[in-house]
Amino acid sequence: MTRFWTRLVVVLTVITGVNYIAWRWAASLNWDAWWIALPLVVAETYSLIDVMLFGMTVWKLKIRKAAPPPPPDATVDVFITTYNEDLDMVMTTALAAQKIRHPHSTWILDDGARPELKALAEQHGLGYVTRSEDWTSNLPRHAKAGNLNNALMQTHGEFLLILDADQIPEPDILEKTLGYFNNRRVALVQTPQYFSNVPADDPLGSQAPLFYGPIQQGKDGWNAAFFCGSNAILRREALMQLGLVGYVKETEKSIRRALAASRSAIRQARKSADMETPLVGQVLDEVEAATREAQQELDAGQPLGEITYRVRRRVDAAVQTLVMADVEALQADLEEIAAMEMAHVGESGVPVVADDAVQRMSARDWSPLGALESVQAVLDALSVERNDEAQPVMPLATISVTEDMATAMRMHAMGWESVYHHEVLAYGLAPEDLKTMLTQRLRWAQGTIQVLLRENPLVQKGLKLGQRLMYFATMWTYLSGYAAVIYFAAPIIYLLLGILPVTSLSWDFFIRFIPFMVVNQLLFAVAGRGIPTWRGQQYSLALFPTWIKACSTAARNVWFGRPLGFAVTPKARQSGGPSWSLIQPQIVVSVLLAVAAVVGIIRLATGLAEPLGTLVNVAWVIFDLVVMSILVRAVLYKGYEPAAEPTEATTTERNPDGV
Repeated sequence: MTRFWTRLVVVLTVITGVNYIAWRWAASLNWDAWWIALPLVVAETYSLIDVMLFGMTVWKLKIRKAAPPPPPDATVDVFITTYNEDLDMVMTTALAAQKIRHPHSTWILDDGARPELKALAEQHGLGYVTRSEDWTSNLPRHAKAGNLNNALMQTHGEFLLILDADQIPEPDILEKTLGYFNNRRVALVQTPQYFSNVPADDPLGSQAPLFYGPIQQGKDGWNAAFFCGSNAILRREALMQLGLVGYVKETEKSIRRALAASRSAIRQARKSADMETPLVGQVLDEVEAATREAQQELDAGQPLGEITYRVRRRVDAAVQTLVMADVEALQADLEEIAAMEMAHVGESGVPVVADDAVQRMSARDWSPLGALESVQAVLDALSVERNDEAQPVMPLATISVTEDMATAMRMHAMGWESVYHHEVLAYGLAPEDLKTMLTQRLRWAQGTIQVLLRENPLVQKGLKLGQRLMYFATMWTYLSGYAAVIYFAAPIIYLLLGILPVTSLSWDFFIRFIPFMVVNQLLFAVAGRGIPTWRGQQYSLALFPTWIKACSTAARNVWFGRPLGFAVTPKARQSGGPSWSLIQPQIVVSVLLAVAAVVGIIRLATGLAEPLGTLVNVAWVIFDLVVMSILVRAVLYKGYEPAAEPTEATTTERNPDGV
């Protein structure tokens, strides 16, 4: 029944939304103020697409009852990832993981390589993994993804439970999730991330009940529920297959680039070498033919190792021919020098080489090996071993600072399935100050945009249409910062300058706009089934500077190679008083909104403004200020203070019956 009502409201939302936006484009634009009219209708179109993608997400809402019984012989490695978190926190999580009832091995993956943590792990019989000095000092770390990839190569469990350092698991977490893997195509089971240090009013919007609820359940219906970095169980076979396939793809790309570079080097060699010498042209022809044939073999799908072996042998043989010719020429020159007027003895009695012999040696046309060294160097890259990398096989994706989404998308593209299990089975710690929250949200957004730019799901082979749109829907939401700027600017411009982006606020406008807005909010209420969604809506607008920064920095990273740092989210409140500087753009916008409302009311009172337009835009300003008001509470938030300090024994008492 829930699905019926949800789908009914989705249909109404799409009908009213399309009706409104079509009218806006066709009949309402104020072309005299196109510079605000066009951006506003584009922003509204963006919002319509956003809500349609949300509607599509909840269209196939999947409510799972319970997992089947777990396979009793399933071997599991529990991975607890850490870098610089407090040792007590890490050990609390590790000891809780050790008490998980299903047989398993617990591993602390310490990217900080801390001897004291290693000693604690050994003391409590826990596995401990860190990365070698060569890896940590000389090669890219790939942050959390690299930490997990390293541990995968040193452990053997059939399944992996991944926990962040603060996520304390319930003892039955595996008993309630492993049964899904009885389906051999299931590669991932994701459970909610729930935070025990968040008050009921959730001023920082940490719980995300809409995402860890209708959104993930809807994606589950499309077989597109994705990995969220923690509180998830993954099948090792799927990850290793992903790593090997990725290894082959990257190697093939490298070989293609090397062959193309080789042909370019050959062209340069032809310009610099003495082409009147038949041997030079013959060798260059042989090298070029070898690279072209290797390219054809790649296109035909032949094994990479055989291709690289054959092309290297032919190139080595060609170069060896030149070397032998050069040695013979050099030997002839030496014999000629020895035979030249060496009998001439100077005044000191030491034999002297004649001047004409030196001139002949200086003017000699040496072999073209020097000109071909660049070809040889480029072809050295044609290796499938990739021995220069500390870990060439990377099961978890390393293209983004959010490795989880990219990994899940690749697994789905390979035909694997995922499950979202809607039950809280681990308890974590959310940010307790605005600065930490902004750091976390920025990283999430940056990573998501990185994936969009590097592996756009709309064009990824292997994904079904529904899966493409489910991944794209998540990425699309992070573009909201640009739309928010327009939504804030439009009422300010009207109230201060009297410029309306629509031709008029007539009956035609309201009869289209109001139904769309009403059913839009109704959709969130019906899909959410009573869960609070307002906080999420506030932050989707109020954090517009964060979303814009994420888009711009991620784009620079992808297009210009500028690195993005991986910031570990602090698990304790950062010291210092209220940080108003963190929300300077929002403060400026709020002041402008307030000033615009006052000016608009004054203009109305003096007869300089149209009443209906002024009232509508003042109401719009009030809505925007209510949205922004959450940031004041966020800045002043002093962290969660529970009534009683929870103990390890009361962990299960904090578990509600669902989310």
